[in-house]
Amino acid sequence: MRGQRFQHRCRRRQALPTGRAFFLCLLALGWWAVTVGPVAAADPDTAMTEAEAVRLGEEFGIVVGPVDEEIQKELKMQRPEGVVVFEVIGGTPADLAGIKVRAVIKEIDKVEVRTLLDFGRALKRAIPTGNFTVGSYEPADPEVQGVGGLINFHFVRIVKD
Repeated sequence: MRGQRFQHRCRRRQALPTGRAFFLCLLALGWWAVTVGPVAAADPDTAMTEAEAVRLGEEFGIVVGPVDEEIQKELKMQRPEGVVVFEVIGGTPADLAGIKVRAVIKEIDKVEVRTLLDFGRALKRAIPTGNFTVGSYEPADPEVQGVGGLINFHFVRIVKD
């Protein structure tokens, strides 16, 4: 008798009633749509490449590259982190914000930039907002004695048609 009761319970739990299974499926799908879906769909981390980061930089108005050991020594930086600006394209949001050649981008809209991929991801998030800040390390001007490099914050405004 005891074995029959156990087998009966097991048979009963093998399949959920259609309505309950459908409800649980909808519940799981709703949870995914609310928590995971927006993050996965809007995540700029997906498929970011160095080429894409460089393209976004040019769209913003700067030609950039990674900070290597040579640039680190030249700019007297402690660590080779950030993205160095090789060229600023005139009339672009970067130019209007006052970003200079040889500046090292360290932050975009409060997101730390250590690599070219960090730069691309942060810029991809920031450009659509239209207004954001760029923090850059700029070496001391040789004419200004005794003052080291400083972090400058540039306010960027992107005018949309």
